[in-house]
Amino acid sequence: MWNLLKFPGGQSKKEERKLISAIKTITGYAPSNLSLYKLAILHTSRAKEINGFRESNERLEYLGDAILGAAVADYLFKKYPFKDEGFLTEIRSRIVNRDSLNLLARKIGINLIVQFDQKNVQLQRVVLGNTLEAIVGAVYLDKGYLRCKKFVIDKLVQPHFNLDVVVQTNLNYKSKIIEWTQRNNKNVRFDLMEVKKNRNQKEFAIQVFVDEEPCGTGFGFTKKKAEQDAAMKACQHLKIE
Repeated sequence: MWNLLKFPGGQSKKEERKLISAIKTITGYAPSNLSLYKLAILHTSRAKEINGFRESNERLEYLGDAILGAAVADYLFKKYPFKDEGFLTEIRSRIVNRDSLNLLARKIGINLIVQFDQKNVQLQRVVLGNTLEAIVGAVYLDKGYLRCKKFVIDKLVQPHFNLDVVVQTNLNYKSKIIEWTQRNNKNVRFDLMEVKKNRNQKEFAIQVFVDEEPCGTGFGFTKKKAEQDAAMKACQHLKIE
């Protein structure tokens, strides 16, 4: 396993060799354009501003998000030829949602190479999945769509997702806690507690109350994701399986 790298700044040949090894391990390909991957692991919290522009992995993350979604959609479309659009959309969402990508990124070692402000606790909830998306974007630009799709399916989806389990698992925690409270004659509500404005986006904080008792606070860059995070924590608090 490679050691933590020291980007940004001047990269030594030794550090570059470590990054090359890490990318080859993660993707299955030796990088042709290493600068793409240096950028892919660089979060804006560590990026330097040059001429008013802070170059970071955000653009690659945007691209990788789209490519990852397309590759997974193509795979599911062919794997389940008789399933409807709603089923395919739900299963794709379970694979590429933020929690799933964060866990996957840690499994494949992205936490060892990502460059971000580690003092920012809130970033730790999203930075790994975002960096994984940026690496997908880098592979797409470096190797083309077909090899990128092969990376997504062969290195990310097939080794790390049991689709039978994914299909059978209900990850809609909000629906789960609503159904539980209805069965047990309890009241539930989701309150917006705070909206933090970052440089490029907002982060929402949602708290779940069951019979006026706070049961979980969730965070996300959309209200829907914050509600799901809060509902997941409430399910854990209330021991709802």
